[in-house]
Amino acid sequence: MKLVLAVIQDADATALIRALSENAFEVTKLASTGGFLREGNTTLMIGVEDERLEQLKQIVRQKCRTRTRLVAPSVPLGEQNEGLVADPVEVPVGGAVMFVMGVQEFVKV
Repeated sequence: MKLVLAVIQDADATALIRALSENAFEVTKLASTGGFLREGNTTLMIGVEDERLEQLKQIVRQKCRTRTRLVAPSVPLGEQNEGLVADPVEVPVGGAVMFVMGVQEFVKV
């Protein structure tokens, strides 16, 4: 058995949780914050049997898409030059980051 921690964008959470539930995966949703943009995201805890891990990964790939966003670069105050205008930069966001960990014991009470 594996424990998968999947960190996804909030925008993808509802569709992914629905798809996982329709495929008989049990999911626990946690609100989380972090990453490059320091925005809210969702972390899902999913227990999965080894033989279903690839199916889980495929569903996550289908439901969590990458997007681009314009972000104003932040320059530390001591490094700002007078007259320097920082143009927004397009950065990729989204998709999913999955941590797959072995589970020694699973107990449901």
